[in-house]
Formats: sequence, structure tokens, C-alpha cells
Amino acid sequence: MELVKITHENIEQEHICCAIANNKDIQVMSKKNWLRERLDEGLVFLKGDVRGKCFIEYIPAECAWAPVEAEGYMYIDCLWVSGQFKGHGYSNLLLNQCMEDCRAKGKRGLVTLSSKKKKGFLSDPEYMKYKGFTTADTAEPYFELLYLPFDESGDKPAFKSAVHSHEGMPGGFVLYYTNQCPFTAKYVPLIEEMAGARGVEFHAVHIQSGEEARNAPTPFTTYSLFYNGEFVTHEILSEKKFEKILVSKGL
Repeated sequence: MELVKITHENIEQEHICCAIANNKDIQVMSKKNWLRERLDEGLVFLKGDVRGKCFIEYIPAECAWAPVEAEGYMYIDCLWVSGQFKGHGYSNLLLNQCMEDCRAKGKRGLVTLSSKKKKGFLSDPEYMKYKGFTTADTAEPYFELLYLPFDESGDKPAFKSAVHSHEGMPGGFVLYYTNQCPFTAKYVPLIEEMAGARGVEFHAVHIQSGEEARNAPTPFTTYSLFYNGEFVTHEILSEKKFEKILVSKGL
């Protein structure tokens, strides 16, 4: 498989793996617009020359849309190989290319967001630990910051203190989200409309800058739902799944 790096010159014609629709689709538009602004910050989006989910996205940790302290590291936003592309070594191909690139750029190592057990939208802990990553820090209820240092000098990466305190958060549902994942452009308005129709208090906080993301009260700024200050889920919800949550809360 050949690998393709997304650039300002080819982003219009290349699909972005997790959303394969045309450029007029709201999900594709939001993700590509987000990518364009990050490319000049050092973001790398590397994909297989196929139509499907086979890619890795990473960015200097100082510019990551995540509340982490990891100076000199590269932050992996997403490594996703699925469907017919699984089982062919493509995850290794993508990650190894990322590692080579980071070493060439003089980075101290790699860091990524994972969980105690495998969960959607987060790096697979079993695979990452097999590749040499270890836990640098944890945050409730199940988040783990994994890292792979190229040398042992300096401090370990860590979550910022904001992720451990939810004081002052409004009551009802509070959803923090970004356009880093294309699916938020479609599904956030749907559940926001559902909540409004039910008269349920719902606050959607659209994080629109890296600075906001790096000071957010959740490790997963792409999508994190809270209820009365308590974390509910990081899974991007369909209407059906949000309905189950509403029922569980008696709403």
C-alpha cells in the first residue's frame, strides 16, 4: 500500500477516510476546514491510497487539541484501520512511519489518549502497549495518557489540572466538542434539537481554538458529554443512543 500525506495542494481531491462523502457534505467540510488550519501548525494526516478507514493523524503536542503537558512530544490524534484493511499490517505501517517522522523532527517521543479497556474513538490500549507505549497519567473515569519516549530525559507527559475539576459547570447536559471529528458536525445538532424538544437543559460548548481545547475540563475534547457535572460519555451519540441516556436519567 502506498501512503498519501494530506497537504494544502491535495486536500480538496483526497478523501479523509472516516468521512468519504463529497466535499459538499457538512461532515467533510467541517473536518477539512479544521485540517487546513492545523497543517501549518505541523499536523500530519497520513492515509493509505484507498477509500476507507486507514490513516494516522498526529500533531506537535504543544498544538494538540487536548489538555496535556507534553513538551517536545508528538500527539497522535487518531490511528484508525478498520474493515477490509485490518489484518494486513497497515497499523504497523502507519505507526512506524509516524515514529520515523517524529525522530527525524527531533521529537522526544509520542503520546496519545487511550483508556483502561478498548473504547471507540480512543487509541487501542492493548495494541499501543504492544508497540511499547506505557501509561504516563490517568483521568477519571477511564482515560489513560499513553506515551512512548525516544529517550528517558525530562518529565513524563501529563494531563493538565483542568481535567480533574468540573466545578462551575452548568447543570443539565453539557457537551464539549470540536470539529476534529467529522461526525460531530452531523450528530451534535441532532441531539441538541432532541433535548430542546423535550425541554431538557442542554449546553453545547463548541471548542474552536487550540487554546480552548488545551484548557478544557475533559481529556477528549472532540466530544465529551456531562450531566450535572458528572461525565457521561465520550462516544459521539446518535439520536437513538441519546434517547437511552435521557431515559436512564428519567427525562
